[in-house]
Amino acid sequence: MSEVKVNKISPRSGTEVTLGDSGDTFTIPSGATINNQGTATNFGATGSASWNTTVKTSDFTAVAGEGYFVNTTSGEVDVTLPAGTAGAVVAVADYANTADTNNIILKQNGSDKIEGSTNDYIINREGASITLVYVDSTKGWIVTDTGNSTDAFDVKYIVASGGTESTSGNFKIHTFTGPGTFTITCIGSACGSNSVDYLVVAGGGSGGGRYGGGGGGGGYRESSGAASGCYTRSPLGACVSALTLPATSYPITVGAGGAGVPAVPGNDAGNRGSNSVFSTITSAGGGVGQGQNTVSPLAPGGSGGGGSYGNSAPIAAGGSGNTPSVSPPQGSNGGNGHSPNAPYATGGGGGATEVGANATPSPSTAGRGGAGATSCITGLPVGRSGGGGGSGEAASGPVNAGAASPCGSGTAGAGSNTNAASAAANRGGGSGAAYYPGPSSNSGVGGSGIVVIRYKFQN
Repeated sequence: MSEVKVNKISPRSGTEVTLGDSGDTFTIPSGATINNQGTATNFGATGSASWNTTVKTSDFTAVAGEGYFVNTTSGEVDVTLPAGTAGAVVAVADYANTADTNNIILKQNGSDKIEGSTNDYIINREGASITLVYVDSTKGWIVTDTGNSTDAFDVKYIVASGGTESTSGNFKIHTFTGPGTFTITCIGSACGSNSVDYLVVAGGGSGGGRYGGGGGGGGYRESSGAASGCYTRSPLGACVSALTLPATSYPITVGAGGAGVPAVPGNDAGNRGSNSVFSTITSAGGGVGQGQNTVSPLAPGGSGGGGSYGNSAPIAAGGSGNTPSVSPPQGSNGGNGHSPNAPYATGGGGGATEVGANATPSPSTAGRGGAGATSCITGLPVGRSGGGGGSGEAASGPVNAGAASPCGSGTAGAGSNTNAASAAANRGGGSGAAYYPGPSSNSGVGGSGIVVIRYKFQN
């Protein structure tokens, strides 16, 4: 085979050069390119264009062989196609992903058609890109390749922000100890992550005043953990589905604990804790510990407050938990106080997983706060939403104070002439009841709540 090597072939006359005869085959080696600055006929379309990186923001006329990035942020852009020559290629891409709002309009040159029609061709899909080749006068410009920027990658995992962010392996954790906003910017996909687990704990109620019952723990609601790893969650999370949420912002409410009340002048019930809220999940504030002679059930809550001593009724019943009702329950009932007469012992507040203990007469003992629940959603085991202990006075001295919830978030009632301890912050525990006598004795402050959100963010 003979070989001719030259740097340039130019026409002897005119402006055209013919290679070979009709029917001949010319082979272009792999990796070679054609610089289409002039016009090459009978080669057929190469199927691609040389992209012009000067972004177009207003109407223009395209040149054969070029591709254009078109920015329609400020408004619609018209692209007039060049005069049709068989094999000519033009490409257009939506630069700012705004073609769905402000369209890119392809217009024919003269009588040339687009896809066999004399109508304008409207690009109205966000992130769209198309390549057109001119074929003949019957069909004109035909779309040979289309794409979309969202097809080029698949965001598999949720992308979100808000609260105090931390990680545990492949899982991200957002912790809110006060009001805030959880913002999802990408919803992910089923092959990565598209749902979030949650823990929503309300503020705990406070114990009552003179001969009052212990405060109820804040409502406790948790999902199963199936969406964000095999951490140990409380029994209350069993079979509770994670939340699948659209990409938007979600206000977070973290409930405050109920304020304490003084022992003197007596008869004062405690204060209810405030609700905590995330998306469709609301946990109810803990119920109040009853005050002396307040023997009818008081305002119910996530968990009910303990019953007080009542000298005119046989039993001072504790308040109702899991109010409003959800499944599984968000809390438990408070324990009963002891009456009439000495010992003036009171009931413990209910906890997330256990009712508050009843007061007992012999030995004189106030009711223990009901157990809360323990979860490792933040990476470590933490007990929350325990009930506060009851208190009171026996004929010959103070009763044994009601113990805190075993989950560590409830607090004991006063067992001497001192204030009952407040519940720990962001544990949602009920506080202990006040002791009497003793003008310096107050019930404790209920523990504030918490909201925790967890999801998978990487492999």
